[in-house]
Amino acid sequence: MARPQSIDDEDLLSRLGRVFRDVGYEGASVAALSEATGLQKASLYHRYPGGKQEMAEHVLSAAMDWFGEHVIAHLNADGPAERRLVEVTKSLSTFYDGGRQACLLNVLASPPVESGPFSPAIKIAIEQLVDGFSKLARDAGLGARAARERGTRALMLVQGGLVLSRGLGSVEPFRQALKALPETLLPEKPSKE
Repeated sequence: MARPQSIDDEDLLSRLGRVFRDVGYEGASVAALSEATGLQKASLYHRYPGGKQEMAEHVLSAAMDWFGEHVIAHLNADGPAERRLVEVTKSLSTFYDGGRQACLLNVLASPPVESGPFSPAIKIAIEQLVDGFSKLARDAGLGARAARERGTRALMLVQGGLVLSRGLGSVEPFRQALKALPETLLPEKPSKE
């Protein structure tokens, strides 16, 4: 009879993800991953025979699934764009712990991004986010070209806010980026003068 797992898959992926977010893919040694999960190296290799790369692939896949459900779904949903954007902003804040967590897309991107092991998944995730932000902007009344430009700018704001928050050791840049999303994505309302 097989022994029960000492840590469930969701908790394991969360712990692995924290290591990758903290030190990046290259900096995440199997010893550090083992320590963070409380599992012996052999147990990690038993669950992930492909080693560190397979662990990172599973972490990225779980993150993309979460984003699909909590961010992309709201961006692509029906209903008022303003209300959907409120939900997206809440979800982004939750996922990035208010700006305390680094972006997996950034830390898993290798220097030659076009040839890294995670490049296809990272490109898909970025395209889905830009497409989703663009759709929300179109649904709010912007033309296709302006919506695309603003959708791209929205993702740049979020990513830039995360980088600055990490570099400055302050969540304020990320908080400001989220606060600027409505101004970035929604058309200006005529003043009531």
